[in-house]
Parts: sequence; structure tokens; C-alpha cells
Amino acid sequence: MTWRGIIFDLDGVLCFTDQYHYQAWKELAGREGIYFDETVNNRLRGISRMDSLKIILERAGKSYTEGEKASLAEWKNRRYRELLGKMTEEDLPEEVRETLDGLRTKGYKLAVGSSSKNAKFILSRIGLADYFDAVSDGTDIARSKPDPEVFLKAAGRLGLEPSECLVVEDALAGIEAAAAGGFGSAGIGEAAGHPQVTCPLKSIRDLLRML
Repeated sequence: MTWRGIIFDLDGVLCFTDQYHYQAWKELAGREGIYFDETVNNRLRGISRMDSLKIILERAGKSYTEGEKASLAEWKNRRYRELLGKMTEEDLPEEVRETLDGLRTKGYKLAVGSSSKNAKFILSRIGLADYFDAVSDGTDIARSKPDPEVFLKAAGRLGLEPSECLVVEDALAGIEAAAAGGFGSAGIGEAAGHPQVTCPLKSIRDLLRML
């Protein structure tokens, strides 16, 4: 298969902000007296903020109104952005920088497809604010992964059909979204073992050997 565009998930693929998500969610859960650990946190990978909150509130001892849920989600996001402020260009792994530059040299169009509403802020912190040909994120989608909307919008902004694009993901929901949208997929970590993945990768550098 010949691809013309590569669409990258952000967190867990281009950079790693898991510790900041975990800290912000754990602080929120602690404020509400809700148990939260790494096992619960792993269920939040690749899904939206409100869907993540819904999972956390499964252990709550009371019900929350929609307004209260919105307030909790906003508190978490403010705390998360405070923590993200610690990020610098040193948080962009060298293998990611080398891979992106290599793919651009080969002539591929590059995009980000992330459910995060903080994607552009994170990209600016790690020195990639103006690097990609297109960015589709949580600020302009109505449905998060495993719905393919974020990838479909990224492909559209690249001027390409889904069949011309390879999605690079670390989350199972991301591989499912790619398959649902008619994209090829490259899986890293847990996503490499998904039965629908097109190309399992051991590291992001494998893209340069594969493409």
C-alpha cells in the first residue's frame, strides 16, 4: 500500500504527558473522595475528557448534575494545563524528531489527529507548533475515538482520502477509529497487538524503515 499522508496521535506517540493527566485526575478524584489508581487511569487512554470523567465517577458515592460534571472537567483541564506548562522542547524525544524529519524528506504530508483539546498548546511547548501540514483535535470534533471523526478531518485538511493516509496510534481506541474510517494504521505499544492494526511497530523509528 502506498500512503501519501501520515496522521499521528499526539500523546503516547509524539510526546508523553501521561504523568500530567494522571496527576490532575488523581488530584480531582482525591478532592471528591473517589478512589483512583493506575488501573483506572489506563481505561482513560485515547478517550475524551468527559468520557474519562464518566469512568472516574463510576466509583463516586453520589450522583452529579451535568453542570457539576462540566465544572469538574474544567477544573481538571486547568490543573492539567498548569502541569503542561513544565514541558519544553526537551520533552520531544529525539527519535520522534528524526522520524518526522525523515518522513518530510521522503515527501509525506504530516498531520496530528488527537482527541485532546490541548493539542496545539502541547505542540507549542515541544517546539512543533508550526511543523504539521494539518492539526485536527478535540476543539473541532463532536465525537472522540473510536469514532473516526478526528482522523477524517485531518485527512480532509491534508486534501487526501482516508485510504491514502496511515494513522499512527498507541491506543486501542485509535486503531479502531482508523479502521472505522478506512485508514491504514501503525500501532505502537499496546496498539501494536490490536487485531485490526495494519502495521505493528516496535518504535516510531520503524516508520522510516517501513515507508
